Amino acid sequence: MTVRHLRLAGVALLAVYGLVCLRTPGSGGLLDGVDLAIHETGHLVFSPFGEVVTALGGTLFQLVIPAAFLVSFWRRGDRYAAAFPLWWIAQNLWNISVYVADARAQDLPLVGGGEHDWTFLLGEVGWLARGVALGQALHATGVAVYVLSLFLAVRYAAPAAPVQPAEELA
Repeated sequence: MTVRHLRLAGVALLAVYGLVCLRTPGSGGLLDGVDLAIHETGHLVFSPFGEVVTALGGTLFQLVIPAAFLVSFWRRGDRYAAAFPLWWIAQNLWNISVYVADARAQDLPLVGGGEHDWTFLLGEVGWLARGVALGQALHATGVAVYVLSLFLAVRYAAPAAPVQPAEELA
């Protein structure tokens, strides 16, 4: 079995697991605990910037952390590896979509109690009635990012040829 075949098997697993996450976001998937810790840390990181940014900070961090991994892999030239944090961003968008859509109903249990981030945020801009539609848009965006991540993973599944130093080429 070649490296490409192993990588394609990894993409297939990611695709199947992604379908499960897509259909039931926030239902206790493998990354949900990690995402929750990142979300709560985001509130702390952004707390010096005021109440609105603090509330938004949890969601921002859920996207910024995997984006940092994506950028790191991309800059190193490992496009295949970059597809995985892109997939993680899609998975986070699905989870965030559930949270945003719940802003008005507030049925989701909150870790520390208190006010629902997205109830506060959407209320601040007068969009509380639009929470479900915004959640649906975020979910659809997550689907597009998911498809893009799988496309990139398949596209770059063949290992890149090692770059030879200029001296060896002469």
